Formats: sequence, structure tokens, C-alpha cells
Amino acid sequence: MEALKILLIGAVIGMADVIPGVSGSTMAVVFNIYDRFVNAITINIKKLYKNRRFVVPLILGMAAGVLVFSKLISYLYENFPVQTNFFFTGLIAGSIPLLYSLTVKKEEGIEFSFQKKLSLILCALAGLVLLLFISGLEGNKDAAAGITNELPELTLPLILLLFFGGVLGAVGMIVPGISGSLLLLILGVYPVIIKAIPSLFVPSECIKACLIIAPCGFGVLAGLLGGAFLIKTLLNLVPNQTYAFISGLLAASIIHLFPGAEGFTGVLMTLSSVLCLAAGFFMAFLSTKLSRKDSESNGNTESETGSLQ
Repeated sequence: MEALKILLIGAVIGMADVIPGVSGSTMAVVFNIYDRFVNAITINIKKLYKNRRFVVPLILGMAAGVLVFSKLISYLYENFPVQTNFFFTGLIAGSIPLLYSLTVKKEEGIEFSFQKKLSLILCALAGLVLLLFISGLEGNKDAAAGITNELPELTLPLILLLFFGGVLGAVGMIVPGISGSLLLLILGVYPVIIKAIPSLFVPSECIKACLIIAPCGFGVLAGLLGGAFLIKTLLNLVPNQTYAFISGLLAASIIHLFPGAEGFTGVLMTLSSVLCLAAGFFMAFLSTKLSRKDSESNGNTESETGSLQ
């Protein structure tokens, strides 16, 4: 019974990981398995074997959730690319209020100095410039816009982009409130990965899909073992600057993700685009509010526990 429960929780986490703006690790917090989830990420074979009754059903559930939802989103991209992209633009925009509050969050009784304010601006600009530079690699704007009904040709810039996206995607599996798939969307590789996953089961596209997913998979592994530790360290040492950098990434992503006039070519297209934009915004906004509420309640619980001790 416990294994079935973990399997279902894993499926929910997997679905959340596929939806940009929703953090899989937030779902782990909601279902109260976050600590076990983080501790299970290790290369220690003995530890993995010891936790096999938790790790195996969790991984199987996550894989099932990813496969089901990636097929759905791939279908939406192929048949309703403009509306889907408006929805994702709304997801990104809906994440901005939380990120802004985290960026300007102050320690109790401590005001921001001029130097710290300047560092926040510089970090946000660094994120903006970095993404604009990355998005310029081999016409990445088309990929970000969801114009990918066929798997793209594998080139060195795309391999590097997929690997880097995998590293960042791993962050969403570790840090509650940060969506790994949103970071993939920001980089412009999300539509490629979403198309490649269901293509694994198409004989004529299987090999090509494997070659596309492999660099991202290695990136996820590297991110889980190393990159996520770095992000957690940065969030502990310089949280405001880290969130400012992520905010810069979000700002740049909207620039090359927003479909523009393409979504306003008729009454029906305009109405559907506006509704998708609003739906994405409120979905991400409510998700981040839930994440924030969970974080605050967990923090209060820890404080109460500490005071009792």
C-alpha cells in the first residue's frame, strides 16, 4: 500500500515537472516527502539499495507522469502553437510576483545598502544578457516559439543548450518554488524535449529522440549531483542576488517567447489567446502562492520545534 502511495505521489511530481511554472519539488513538500526525496539523490549504491522501497516506486511514478503529460503538451504544441505559447507566457508572467518578492526580501531589521541594490540590478541584467545571448544560438527564437513539429537536427550548439538546460532543470527538482521545466522553457529547449519524449516510442524517430534527450539527461544528472548543490549554496549565501539573476532570465524569456501579433488575427484567435494568457498567469500565480504558504508554514514549524528544544 505504501509503494502504491509513493507511486501516485511520484506521478503527480512528474506531471508538475512537465508543466512550466509548477515546481515538482513543491509537490514533494505538499505531500511531505521532500526530505526523503532530497536524501535519496545520491551516488551511494548502498544507500540507494537501502531506500529502494521509496526510490523505485517514486522514479516509476515520475516517469509515468512525465510520459503522459509530455504527450499531451506535444499535441498542443503541434495543433495550437500560438495559444500554447500564450499560456506559457502567462505562466512566466505569473511567476514574476513571487520572484520579485524573493529578490527584494530583507532580513529583519536590515535595510538594503546602495551596493546591494546595485548588485541586484547587475545580477538581473546578467541574467537578461545571458539568456538573450543563449537564445541567439542557431536561431533559438523559433524553438522557443514552439515552432517544432519535427525533431530538429542535432548540432553542437543545441547539444550544449540541452545539457545546460538539463542542469538548470535539475534545480526545479531540488528547490521548492522553482520550476525546472520553466527554466527549460526560458532557454528555448522545452518544446524540443517535449517533442522528443513521446518520439521515443515511434520506431522511425526513436534513435534521433534518444540522441536529443541524452545530453539533457546527462545535464540533469550533473545538476542533481553538483549544480543543485551550488544553487542551494547560493540561495543560502546570496539569496537576493540569485533570485535577481533568475528574474533577469524571466524578463528576457518573455521577449522571445511572446507570440505577438500572431495571436490577434481574428476574433476567435484573439479570444483564445487572451484566455490562455490569463489561465497561465493565474495558474502560476496560485502555484507560487501555494509554494510560499508551504515554505512559511514549514519555517514556522521549525521555529516552534527549535523553541521547544
